[in-house]
Amino acid sequence: MTRRMMLSALALLMAMAGGSGVRAQTPAPIESELNLITPVSKFIHDAALKAFAEYAKEKWNVAVKVSAIPAGTPIAYGRVVEWKGKPEVDILWGGESALFEKLADQKLLQKVEISRESWESIPASIGKPKPIPLKDRDGYWVGTALEPYGLVYHPKKIQRLGMAEPKEWDDLLDPRLKGEVAQCAPTRSSSSNATYEVILSMYGEEKGWDWLKKLAANTGHFTARSRDVPTVVAKGEYTAGFAVPSYMAFEEKLAGFELKFVAPKNAFVTPEPMAILAGARNPKAARAFIEFLLTERGQKVFMERGLFPITPRYKVQGPPGSTAEMAVEFTGGVRSYFDRDVSNVYDEAVAAKRSEALKTRFRSDIEAVWKKP
Repeated sequence: MTRRMMLSALALLMAMAGGSGVRAQTPAPIESELNLITPVSKFIHDAALKAFAEYAKEKWNVAVKVSAIPAGTPIAYGRVVEWKGKPEVDILWGGESALFEKLADQKLLQKVEISRESWESIPASIGKPKPIPLKDRDGYWVGTALEPYGLVYHPKKIQRLGMAEPKEWDDLLDPRLKGEVAQCAPTRSSSSNATYEVILSMYGEEKGWDWLKKLAANTGHFTARSRDVPTVVAKGEYTAGFAVPSYMAFEEKLAGFELKFVAPKNAFVTPEPMAILAGARNPKAARAFIEFLLTERGQKVFMERGLFPITPRYKVQGPPGSTAEMAVEFTGGVRSYFDRDVSNVYDEAVAAKRSEALKTRFRSDIEAVWKKP
């Protein structure tokens, strides 16, 4: 009788708990924290994290604490290697995809594992004759937005020099630009490194390094980071800038500066790769963040800041006078890179093999002998 009474009492308690709405707590769909390390400008990553935090609150009622460690690509890559699978952040965002391949080989990335719909919304590649991968075939990284690395120039200063507005890479070698070019070293910037690769691929090693030395002879300033290149040109301190990401230039335009941008033939177009680090503490939030960025709402964060959609589903557009329409005008009328022929000579495999040799030769052949004109 005692055992029967105990079972009855237990059944009654369970029924009462069910009737009163008490339930075993189910785990939250995502963690309440998300951290990343990135060379991507604060202008972009702050907006993306803020939009995701708002989305997570609306969708899951989870207040996600977000943060980012800003770091140039070589530094960010080095930090991930130093962490040895015990990272202080969840995501690495931005830089050359070749570096992401190296991290995957070292087993420092985990597979992205986002929804099939999100993954398949991104084409495998873009560009000819060398296709630019937009996602990793093994699933370790995925592109988030398209962004050309081009030239910037100050239109009034160009006019004062009696020059036509630059359109191609060779225009930067004009003798009238001696001391008037700003660039960032490829040892500190993935956009510079990738654009150095473009020059070497276009001209070959010997002629390519000769071209880069001529560019250095016209260079009046090597900036501490790539983000500073459009800033010094926008302020009129220098006339032209080399290897500038489109959105960094557009940020200066939005700030009210006179600045123009052009992507010459073979300008590298980066997919701004994103990967989840092996050992990440918040992998569910990391995956949710990636999936959010690939939605129309997420892509709009980029499109309103001078970047282009990573998927053919969307195009940069907005009402007259909007920042989206300003971005279209600023980048020469481009709404989607999937609507145009993308010429690309950057070879990811060659770039991965040549990366260290390129930096070593830059230090010896350019940095060690460069003198401000």
